[in-house]
Amino acid sequence: MQGKKIKQRKLFINFSLEDRVKPDNFYRRLNEILNLDFLYKATAKYYGKEGQKSIDPVVFMKLVLAGYLENINSDRRIISTFENRMDILLFLGYDIDEEFPWHSTLSRTRKLYGQEQFQALFDQVIRLCVEKRLISGKRQAVDSALVRANASKESMKEIMDDARLYVQELTDNTEPDPDPPTENNDKKTTKRISNQTHFSPSDPDARLTRKPGKPVNLYYKSQLSVDTASHFITYIQAFPGNSADNMSLSEIVNKTVKNLGNHNLRVTEVLADGGYSSGEAIKALMGHNIEGYIPNSGNYKHSRDEEGFFYDAENDSYTCPNGAQLTFRRFAPSAKKATIWKKIYESAPGDCRNCPLKESCITKRGTKQLVDTVDKHLYEQMHRKTRSIQGRKMKLLRSSTVEPVFGSLINYTGMSRINSKGIQQANKCMLMAAAAYNLKKLLKYHFKPSQIRAENHQSKPEGMPMAA
Repeated sequence: MQGKKIKQRKLFINFSLEDRVKPDNFYRRLNEILNLDFLYKATAKYYGKEGQKSIDPVVFMKLVLAGYLENINSDRRIISTFENRMDILLFLGYDIDEEFPWHSTLSRTRKLYGQEQFQALFDQVIRLCVEKRLISGKRQAVDSALVRANASKESMKEIMDDARLYVQELTDNTEPDPDPPTENNDKKTTKRISNQTHFSPSDPDARLTRKPGKPVNLYYKSQLSVDTASHFITYIQAFPGNSADNMSLSEIVNKTVKNLGNHNLRVTEVLADGGYSSGEAIKALMGHNIEGYIPNSGNYKHSRDEEGFFYDAENDSYTCPNGAQLTFRRFAPSAKKATIWKKIYESAPGDCRNCPLKESCITKRGTKQLVDTVDKHLYEQMHRKTRSIQGRKMKLLRSSTVEPVFGSLINYTGMSRINSKGIQQANKCMLMAAAAYNLKKLLKYHFKPSQIRAENHQSKPEGMPMAA
């Protein structure tokens, strides 16, 4: 017999979210393991004792977190989507007829809270993962990715002359500017824009840089560390878009070691690509007694044999193809960064006087110079290590660990674009995206459908039929 649904409005209805949301629902399971009550005490300093009540801090953080879990980074869409979701209503502790806050409340509250509240939530998730023994902490893979800023390069303004010195200080130790040409309004002449000459009025912390295969735009750089044993994120932070990776590794290592040390986990190995290679980076690892696998950058010269210069380690000197000795003369600061020192090797003026190659070889002083870094011995050790069988395995492990994590964050966890302004706000967004990523993985380990069915079976009173 064919059935036909007859719509009839009921005068009274008995409805409960607890009954309607299934036991294996993601947000119901998440609510059972994630306790954010610490936020009440942590955010009390932002509020007075009189006036209109604010949004509940736990409700705010859960709404924002659910946005990243659902790959939604618009506050307006978060409110319009979630007020119709029964499982998220249960997650928030809302009744079905309870009114949601305005979307502007989320953006105002995000700006109000400090970074420490978002870091505390991320640490809380790390603690849950450690308690389930899902993070070993021993080996960490480090990488970076560019994330679009919430600003347009077309709206950039020229920096006034009296501010150029300040901007130059901000851009020290960064990667070279892409410095692309753009047309003026009159289209008769072209003017170059760069981080030294222009800034974004809406987001002054955003930086021009180029993403491979994409046009130059305003970006932030996300640096993260991933546990290679389980692919959980153990550290994430926002940096300026044009910051150099090798200048950031020291801070990354310090904070990763601190994050895991709070849970009695010790980092013993760090894997990174050649962009992180520097003497300072290697020394930072050595300072924590960490074994590093970082290939030397492409411009590093392991050997000058191809140029015809042979190194004598015992005498710390080079011999040129024509037999002249280039001995160590002095230390000199690097032109790019004064704290980085170079070793200068130079021949005697008389040695090159009759050399047939002097026209293309010697300096204005009539000598031949070679420049090496003072950390050459560290680079040589790293070169041997990364070329070994173990080093090649670590290279493959790094790329197979950290690159898929970034792909998930950007494509499925709301980090395709920063939805707020400023580097502090960008850092909050990245912390929430990483927390959402870790929670997705945690629930896969913590709850299995077969376990839930077994628990339901055990909890049913005798004689009660099992649900299909």
